[in-house]
Amino acid sequence: MSGLLFIRHAETDMAGRFCGHSDPPVNARGEQQILRLVESMEPASIDAIYCSDLQRAVTTAEALAGVFAVPITRKRSLREINFGDWEGLSWAEIEQRYTAYARDWIEAFPNLPAPGGESFADFEARVLDEVNELRPFAEHKRIAIVTHGGVMRIVLQHFLGCNEQEAWNRTKPYCCSFLYEEVANPREVNQ
Repeated sequence: MSGLLFIRHAETDMAGRFCGHSDPPVNARGEQQILRLVESMEPASIDAIYCSDLQRAVTTAEALAGVFAVPITRKRSLREINFGDWEGLSWAEIEQRYTAYARDWIEAFPNLPAPGGESFADFEARVLDEVNELRPFAEHKRIAIVTHGGVMRIVLQHFLGCNEQEAWNRTKPYCCSFLYEEVANPREVNQ
């Protein structure tokens, strides 16, 4: 089996907040999600793991690496978008503290970054560069990429042809996954 298996990290206590580059640990529900993820995987179905360097992704990746006895490579480029001044805030808090900017952000999305945050164009370019760098490794191997919902949405839209809403819905659950196979006509295979 070959391809890039994208996996969203497990839940943290910042669920429902703009987490981005924040680095909270996996919570108790997240630990259960990881157990279910590992149980759902086929034996010997991963040859290597690349993951975001943030601990929620690393913890998820380490559980897989322990079961499949494969190496992990941590990559800063697989991080979620940086939300700058909005890190750790809920949308209600953002609307209260940044009322006009929040309204402008929604109207201009994805062309206006969060205050002090990463632009969507820079985030997208970072993700696409990293995925294109990893694609050749998956030609004859199954590579797991443990990352974040935003990263996965970019991949779903650019490589698998999903629209924005479909990509959003597919990446909402923690520990969700999808497979991108490098073939003449890439197709999605549900995991």
